[in-house]
Amino acid sequence: MDAEQIEAGRQRWQQRYDKARKRDADFTTLSGETVEPVYGPPAGQDVEGFERIGWPGEYPYTRGLHPTGYRGRAWTIRQFAGFGNAQQTNERYRMILDAGGGGLSVAFDMPTLMGYDSDDAKALGEVGHCGVAIDSAADMEVLFADIPLGEVTTSMTISGPAVPIFCMYLVAAERQGVDPAVLNGTLQTDIFKEYIAQKEWLFAPEPHLRLIGDLMEHCAKGIPAYKPLSVSGYHIREAGATAAQELAYTLADGLAYVELGLSRGLDVDVFAPGLSFFFDAHLDFFEEIAKFRAARRIWARWMRDHFGAKTEKAQWLRFHTQTAGVSLTAQQPYNNVVRTAVEALSAVLGGTNSLHTNALDETLALPSEQAAEIALRTQQVIMEETGVTNVADPLGGSWYVEALTDKIEAQVEEIFQRILDKGSAEHPIGPMTAGILRGIEEGWFTGEIAEAAFRYQQGVEKGDKRVVGVNCHPRSVTPELEILRVSHEVEREQVRVLAHRKSLRDETAVRAGLDAMLDAARSGANMIEPMLRAIRAEATLGEICHALRGEWGTYQENASF
Repeated sequence: MDAEQIEAGRQRWQQRYDKARKRDADFTTLSGETVEPVYGPPAGQDVEGFERIGWPGEYPYTRGLHPTGYRGRAWTIRQFAGFGNAQQTNERYRMILDAGGGGLSVAFDMPTLMGYDSDDAKALGEVGHCGVAIDSAADMEVLFADIPLGEVTTSMTISGPAVPIFCMYLVAAERQGVDPAVLNGTLQTDIFKEYIAQKEWLFAPEPHLRLIGDLMEHCAKGIPAYKPLSVSGYHIREAGATAAQELAYTLADGLAYVELGLSRGLDVDVFAPGLSFFFDAHLDFFEEIAKFRAARRIWARWMRDHFGAKTEKAQWLRFHTQTAGVSLTAQQPYNNVVRTAVEALSAVLGGTNSLHTNALDETLALPSEQAAEIALRTQQVIMEETGVTNVADPLGGSWYVEALTDKIEAQVEEIFQRILDKGSAEHPIGPMTAGILRGIEEGWFTGEIAEAAFRYQQGVEKGDKRVVGVNCHPRSVTPELEILRVSHEVEREQVRVLAHRKSLRDETAVRAGLDAMLDAARSGANMIEPMLRAIRAEATLGEICHALRGEWGTYQENASF
């Protein structure tokens, strides 16, 4: 790009920056020196390929979605939490918000993630142990008691039973007197990553896609700010994928959901802004920054050139980041504070829109209150003390970072082509969807991730990949941590409360709601309203999922070795 074009871009950026709202904050260095809100090539200099870097707030958004960077709005501090019953988790949420957290992220226990009630035999011993137990809309009411849902953004990390859980959230909002149209937050819903990595599904892929399509339609019509689908690379990376695999598989999943929306007759410029992404921030500092920058560029190009998205918001890739749980060690757990801080800083320098920082004790148990506070303070120190919010994309133009960004982008496009080669242009949803479904059926994704994980583990065992406290510098004076333990009394009480609620409800209304939901499933009608009807009558998560399993069957993946 020649100097004249670069200068024209700088002037466009300046005009947008001047009109944008900025935070009331001190944007000088610790020494009091003034810094510019963005930096670029020296005036009069030609820069080959600068159109791929560009300016913040301008296509292809390599340097961020907004011209102001974090001067306009800092990232949302969104701490992931959930344990025991709804009352216990509610207390933790209020502690997080009182300590300065800006949003909530709900962790559910394993029975809830798999669509079982707490009194199911398959739930025995698991209730409340890796997240909060939610059986009905009444639990959701308790979970958010004294937390105004119309004012707090809420993320829910659940995919298999995401749609009924979201309907319970809507009913809880109704019972607070909140208009669902003003709700804001994110629902994970991403079922593809379950087949690829996390393995928490209820049915075969097609009925899950049916429910996701219904939810996308419902939110596009009446809940415009809420993002009904957060396409998740986090679990793919945690399973052992490389940075390029994480990005490629995640963006391919996102493109398949765009195909799903288009197959439903939705306008891409209307529903695409309701998609968001969820990435892992791992320990290779510059690789992670490059990954986030490449993600925005790839997504914008595909949305504009392949799907015809015309508006900026439909081309934007918004993403939440969580620091890498898999990087944490049980040995010398206080080292995890350092690991998490480095990972969080990479997410911020990569332009994340919201962030969760893991607690130092998460490799051993659910976070204690003290560990949760340290994790929260880690973000606040980065935000308030380091000066990284002063400049948009401060590493833009770095030879190393730009070379890494280009390299990851090229690797992602190669993987896209491999996925497309597996599919068919004649698939009723679309070619990327076809390729992903074929890759799931063949066990291709699982095999590719397993191979990457094996290579990394070999490096650790040989000492080529060093992990402090594990295969190097093992001596320590660190005492054992006191960790959070969830009492089995939580399960007994949850089962007792569930039985009591069932005894008080109108069974005829519950049955009518479930029947209406199944009628919609059979007729092809949108299932959200009849599901809401069942949930308002206090139908439980397990009852809804059991009815749908009876209609659609279950799924067993093909074994691969």
